[in-house]
Amino acid sequence: MARRRVLLLLKPLDVYPPRPLATSIQTNGDRTISSKILRHLDDRCRAHKETIDHCKSIIERRNLDWELIMRNNLSKSICHVDLVITVGGDGTLLKASHFMDGSVPVLGVNSDPTNDLEVEEMSEEFDATRSTGYLCAATRGNFEQVLDEVLEGKKQPTELSRISLKINGAKVQSCALNDILMAHPCPASVSRFSFRIKKECGETSQLINCRSSGLRVSTAAGSTAAMQSAGGIPMHISMPDLQYMVREPIFPREADIPLMHGFIKPNEGMAISWYSQEGMVYFDGSHVYYKIRHGDVAEVSSDAPALKVFLPSSLLT
Repeated sequence: MARRRVLLLLKPLDVYPPRPLATSIQTNGDRTISSKILRHLDDRCRAHKETIDHCKSIIERRNLDWELIMRNNLSKSICHVDLVITVGGDGTLLKASHFMDGSVPVLGVNSDPTNDLEVEEMSEEFDATRSTGYLCAATRGNFEQVLDEVLEGKKQPTELSRISLKINGAKVQSCALNDILMAHPCPASVSRFSFRIKKECGETSQLINCRSSGLRVSTAAGSTAAMQSAGGIPMHISMPDLQYMVREPIFPREADIPLMHGFIKPNEGMAISWYSQEGMVYFDGSHVYYKIRHGDVAEVSSDAPALKVFLPSSLLT
């Protein structure tokens, strides 16, 4: 039997900028960043490196053909592999998803999980939150067990809905796993647009005209991120619906207020007409984006290849 092919995708080791070799750094005159923060950052780098080394040693002991690539060097579609393993956090898994068509499953490893006790102890000094690994099924502590369950077929991936975007009828290359944000590139500027929900049968909702800070659309996987922070509803990760929310609407008509937030069913899409001079559509954060301008029409739906992800058991209940 042919050996399975694995791509190991890593968050860079140099994720923090160079800093002076000192126990403290002066900021705003009499304020200082204590040496505790510097030690915390050093410890985060150490934990990430140790997780990478641990994962590599486990993979090397398996009958696998594997290659390693840093996520910043990923520039073409991921194919000709049987499994993608990301080591970092949700950001690294999201980066991989933009280059995957849904035929290959992905296993995320959170290389530096947050320690709730540490966050509590440091809360009066700084934010000690570490890597977010909501979609990551493994950590350094259980990677060997989870990997073996995957290779032996004891653990199955879950298909997660993604967001498809068309601009003026042309489908863009990327699919969003978490969410998209459509907004003016300057956060202080007003975004002007209108939208309506369209069904496959041809029926449409009423037209909603908006002046706001933009429009966010999330998947079920992304509903617990920025969408929930803005007051959205957390969805079970297996739900195929999309959720949308107009951000900070400016004096909407009373009849339109209930429609500032809602859901897009799998047989529906959202048509958005953009009326600001400039605009951007951001995919899963700020690194992947598409420019739009006055008069452009964007279409958003879940008509995208589902992504196969090995999820933590806590998300499957």
